[in-house]
Amino acid sequence: MIKVVITGSNGLLGQSLLKLLLQEKNKYQVFGFSRGENRSGREDFSYVSIDITKEEILKTELTKIKPNFIINTAAMTQVDSCEDNKEACDLLNVTVVKWLAEISSEINAHLIHISTDFIFDGVKGNYKENDKPNPLSYYGLSKLKSEEVLFNSKIEYTILRTILVYGKVYDMSRSNIVLWVKSMLENGKEITIVDDQFRTPTYVQDLALACKISMDKKAIGIFNIASKELLSVYEIAQQIADVFQLDRSLIKPISTSILNQTAPRPAKTGFDLTKTNKELDFYPKSFKEDLQRFKETLI
Repeated sequence: MIKVVITGSNGLLGQSLLKLLLQEKNKYQVFGFSRGENRSGREDFSYVSIDITKEEILKTELTKIKPNFIINTAAMTQVDSCEDNKEACDLLNVTVVKWLAEISSEINAHLIHISTDFIFDGVKGNYKENDKPNPLSYYGLSKLKSEEVLFNSKIEYTILRTILVYGKVYDMSRSNIVLWVKSMLENGKEITIVDDQFRTPTYVQDLALACKISMDKKAIGIFNIASKELLSVYEIAQQIADVFQLDRSLIKPISTSILNQTAPRPAKTGFDLTKTNKELDFYPKSFKEDLQRFKETLI
């Protein structure tokens, strides 16, 4: 039996991972770590209510379980909040990862960690795993530091870099671009969307599957996980309207400069998926195909 701890098990990726791994209860023994009550709507795994920013408690719980794998989905991801609350951002995004690496070394666990396209400056786009990072925001910097923690450790680790994750789970504490655009258009509200930022959004079920594949293959190193077609955020919103048969004329393009956001965003990211295809044998689809799959889960 493979013991797996999922940090942030109440989140979008955390709940998606629970659902995926618990389909194979004879293979995985799953432990979910999150703050407060279990919000997954499931009782068929071991839930630990925990504040992972408390080192001793984290160490005690992980040492007790001695998991084979830790999948760290917990992070502070609101880009402007990270800019405004650098200490809180560093604690969850960097220090906790340092502790997880140290504990993993002691208990011989493989650590799977989620990172982001925001470690890049967005000048080039279509980033490979070995391209040179240059984060524009504090959030991006914190995630780059978390990667460096793992590079400098002696543990077995997998870093999955991802972009604009969307999907839906049982009990959600925050929305994502697909649900937000869908909801606004369904309510007949006009929305303004940037047309000068380019991304390859990631369906959460794909990211969960990539975590599982990384465990099954004991994949080591960095892998890019996202859809395969680069789109402007405006085009992303238009495709959401089309797939859900909503009024795309309600979507108005604007430029990033008008938004006046606290933290700068990279203009063009997107990932080269060659290594992911080859080493993980994983072939992400286009955003429109993923949206169609997502739509079918909502019916």
